[in-house]
This record gives sequence, C-alpha cells and structure tokens, in this order.
Amino acid sequence: MNSKEIILNRIAGAAMPPVDYPAFDFTPLRFEDRTAAFAEAVKAAGGQVVAADGNPLTELIRRYYPDAKTIASVLPEAHATINPDTVDDARKLIDIDLGVIDGCFGVAENGAVWIRQDIRHKALYFGATALMILIPRDALVDTMHEALARPELDDFEYGCFMSGPSKTADIEQALVFGAHGPMSVTVVLR
Repeated sequence: MNSKEIILNRIAGAAMPPVDYPAFDFTPLRFEDRTAAFAEAVKAAGGQVVAADGNPLTELIRRYYPDAKTIASVLPEAHATINPDTVDDARKLIDIDLGVIDGCFGVAENGAVWIRQDIRHKALYFGATALMILIPRDALVDTMHEALARPELDDFEYGCFMSGPSKTADIEQALVFGAHGPMSVTVVLR
C-alpha cells in the first residue's frame, strides 16, 4: 500500500456517521403587515419605501430627488430627460442622476425587488447614481420561497433581485453606500 492509499483509507475511516436530512415541514414565515415589513427591510438595506398615494410620479421625483438633472426612464409619466431605449452605448447611462424603472414585486422578509429587464441596457439599473423603482402596492410576498414561485421568474431574458443601494464594507467595518452601483434606492408603492 502506497502513502496515497494510506491517507485515503485514514480519511475514509474518520468519516462522520451519516445523518438523515431534516424534515421539510416548516411553517412558512408570514407577516401581518407585509407593507410595513417590506419597508423595514428596505430601510435596513439602506433604501426607502414611499407610498405614491395618488401623487404624480413627477412630484415624487421632485420630492425625493430635487437635485436630479438627468433622469433616465422609459415610463412616460416620469418626464425623463433621457430615454434609455434610444441610447446606443450603455456607458452613457452611467452616472446619470436618477433612473426610474418598473419592478415586478417585492419580498417582505428581505426588502428585495424583482426587476426584469424591460429596457435596452441593464446598465441603467447599476450605473445610475440613484434608482427609483415602482411596484404595485399589492405585489408584495412574504418570503423568497413565494417569490421564486412567481410567474414573473418563468419568462425573462435578464432579471435580478435588488435590495437597497449598493454597499460594501471593509475589514475595519466601514460601510460605504454606492461603491459600485446606485447610492440611493427608493421603492414607490403604487
């Protein structure tokens, strides 16, 4: 027996005893107030949730992003200065002041919003300085388990879950927002 076989036999002899998988009979997490739970989770991720309450989108943009000069959106009610579908080079969508986009639904447990690419360049989602995501008020689910069963995840070319602005931290525990993406995210419940 060579040294390799000796080592492999020792490893095989030291194996942990087999353990049965746990039962998958857990009770799914449920929130009494999904909207409040979602807002709290988005806030914990560094973003904010606001209710449209019948206010026009342009008013919400002025209220939450009063200094935004360049606004990119395909939504006609945003009165954007840039239509991202007419931009040939995705790099032109980097560092614009505000991107206003549609989201499909939100997840109360972690504040994530499902964004399906419905514009030409997904660079807008990650290159804008700030992002305003619009979702229907009644499009909130409790958990990621429910989110993964949604039909919006069945048919798309590109999509992602986004939860708050981009952030990074170093070993000194300094948290930085907007290091490699939007510095702020506002989710509007319509």
